[in-house]
Amino acid sequence: MDHVKTMDRLKKRAEFLAVAGGPRASRRGFVLQKRNPRADDPVHPARVGYTVTKKMGNSPERNRIRRRLREAIRIAGAEHAVPGTDYVLVGRRATLSLPFETLVTDLISGFDALKRPSSGPRQNERGKETARQPGQATSPERRER
Repeated sequence: MDHVKTMDRLKKRAEFLAVAGGPRASRRGFVLQKRNPRADDPVHPARVGYTVTKKMGNSPERNRIRRRLREAIRIAGAEHAVPGTDYVLVGRRATLSLPFETLVTDLISGFDALKRPSSGPRQNERGKETARQPGQATSPERRER
C-alpha cells in the first residue's frame, strides 16, 4: 500500500497556543487558524495541527472528525497551504455530516481567506486596540456614539 506523505504536524501545546493568537477563518465544519513563524523562510513546509474537543462527541466521533480533516488536508493542503506557515484545524461536529467534497472546498476557501492581508487589530478613538464584541453592530450610526 502506497502512503502519500502528509504535511508536517504540530505536536506541542506551545505550538497550538501560538497559532491560536493568529488570524482565523471559520467554516461550517471547522475553524482554520494560522501563524507565520517562518514566513521569511519558505523552504520549510507548512505544518498542521488538529484539535477536536470532548464537546464534539465520544472518542470514535472525535477520531472520525480528525480523520476526515486529515484526509481533506492530504488532498488540498499541499497545493493551497503557504510554506513556512503553521495551521490548526479545530474540528466541529458538522464535519461528520458534511459531504466530503464540501469539506475540501471549505478548506480551500479557508486557506484562500487566510492568504488575504487582514486590516489589523481594531483601535478605539484613543488609539488602543479593542476586540469587537459578539453581537456588536458595525453600522456607521453605532460607531459615532
